[in-house]
Amino acid sequence: MNLAASLTLPLVLALLFAALLHAGWNALIKSGGDKSLDTALIHSLGVLFAIPAACWFGLPVAAAWPYIVASSVIHVAYYVALSGAYRHGDLGLTYPVMRGSAPLLVALTGAVMGGDRLSPQAWTGVLVICAGVLLVGLARATLDRPAGGNRRKALVFALANACIIAAYTVIDGFGVRASGDPFAYAAAIFLFDGLPYMALVMWRAGPGRRDALRYMRGRIPVAIGGTVASLGSYSIALWAMSHAPVALVAALRETSVIFAALIGTLLLGERFGWGRAAGTGLVVAGVVTLRFS
Repeated sequence: MNLAASLTLPLVLALLFAALLHAGWNALIKSGGDKSLDTALIHSLGVLFAIPAACWFGLPVAAAWPYIVASSVIHVAYYVALSGAYRHGDLGLTYPVMRGSAPLLVALTGAVMGGDRLSPQAWTGVLVICAGVLLVGLARATLDRPAGGNRRKALVFALANACIIAAYTVIDGFGVRASGDPFAYAAAIFLFDGLPYMALVMWRAGPGRRDALRYMRGRIPVAIGGTVASLGSYSIALWAMSHAPVALVAALRETSVIFAALIGTLLLGERFGWGRAAGTGLVVAGVVTLRFS
């Protein structure tokens, strides 16, 4: 499927806004005291928004449901790896590594499976964005290690999550096109997205469930903002997947690392440095390349 011609300026701007939203809710998780509980709370609250959305947009056609089930299962692994990465490393290190590797994996998978076909210029844009995103993250390795962090474990979780992100992105790309309605598909995804992981987190809490519930009650106001950002970000991405190649959508969405680096620097006390500045320049160059591919 060749949809590159539909990579219009409004679509690019929408994906950049989705990137900002995505970086925002990740920063909320990183700033919290318990990464697993914050992750579970933000995404399990999604069902409160998904129910009215499903009533409004309806449910997807039967052909989309195998993709929805597969995506929901894979998202449990995503949340496990996400909370593990943030438990051991900075937002500015782990977030770019997770997000920067995934678009290339998505592009390769799409090419092998005979789905989206990218032009040479589009491939160049994807590669440049991935290189810039990874540079933003790996530049963190030249800075001082944060107190209490474990860089090796953080990178293992982040790289594993890059593969997981690529898997659910490809699945959702096929699923949203099979559904015929990206917003109905998004509503169905968020009906089941966070609840399995919440059940897993509460089961693992064991005797500490009462403390976990007390912590989450105090985080609800913040978590609602994270939930809205998460829902908005992925809904925009799903809509874009029905209009443009999934690999290009994934690459543009990962410009969120620029926002994450800025949030980490301005709000979480992380350093920026020349490496991140150079990576930012590459990401911008990649976005321009994709826009005119």
